[in-house]
Amino acid sequence: MSQTEPEPRPRIAVAVVTMGNRPAEVDALLTSVAKQDLAPSRIIVVGNGCPLPEFAERLGLPGEITCVEVDENLGCPGGRNVALARLREFGDVDVVVELDDDGLLVDADVLRGVRDLYADDPRLGIVGFRIADEHGETQRRHVPRVGAADPMRGGPVTGFLGGGHALSMAMLAKIGDWPAEFFFAHEETDLAWRAVDGGWTVLYAPELLLQHPKTSPARHAIYYRVTARNRVWLVRRRLPLPLIPVHLGVWIAVTLLRTRSVGGLKAWFGGFVEGLRTPAGERRPIRWRTVWRLTRLGRPPVI
Repeated sequence: MSQTEPEPRPRIAVAVVTMGNRPAEVDALLTSVAKQDLAPSRIIVVGNGCPLPEFAERLGLPGEITCVEVDENLGCPGGRNVALARLREFGDVDVVVELDDDGLLVDADVLRGVRDLYADDPRLGIVGFRIADEHGETQRRHVPRVGAADPMRGGPVTGFLGGGHALSMAMLAKIGDWPAEFFFAHEETDLAWRAVDGGWTVLYAPELLLQHPKTSPARHAIYYRVTARNRVWLVRRRLPLPLIPVHLGVWIAVTLLRTRSVGGLKAWFGGFVEGLRTPAGERRPIRWRTVWRLTRLGRPPVI
């Protein structure tokens, strides 16, 4: 009786996008990648409008690091798309792990954990990591659930954190890449909704830890304007028509309650109007059964 050969294990790549302003942090991150007990098949570092040094020799990294420099800052999603395009040229990667350039893999088994999750589930599209600071604290906004959620509770969810996650290359071939025009903010939601609509699972895996400094998204000068503009673009692109005014109405109310800065409110409403007046990109709304699935997972797409 012949024995069947085991299924090949998914091949993992690591991608990092940097603007060149965190050289020490990038060195530390890549060193933590080098210490993983599963070596990645590829490592891609994208210089988002900046030159890059030679990493591999200095840090003793396994294999070759591919450095890609682009002339202008394309934003988080645009820079990640550059890495994805290069990985497709190689054609030998099944899953890409994308990490913020100021993050750190403190455990040595993160990449192996990613590989095993994808090996066990062929419909696994996105894996979100737990994000915690150097004291082990996870900010509330980094837990992909509504309400006072336990950061150690994993399972299927409706979104993920851009700071540390894994993406199936097969999924991306079906649903498309990051929305580059978003530049910053809500690009993860756009990708997650498309993944769920395509029948893929979005999994929050808290055992996969990315250490990341505690930050506020409002540290970015463009935060209020771009957040509002992209939210309008997001719902114009992805929601069924009856849900668009509901979603936007909820978020106008939330913004008025949360925002204490008059300047922040002016910038937010300026971005809101910009989102209504400017092209949002191709409209491919999710199906009503996807709306129901998102709702059953705890986050209806109006919250």
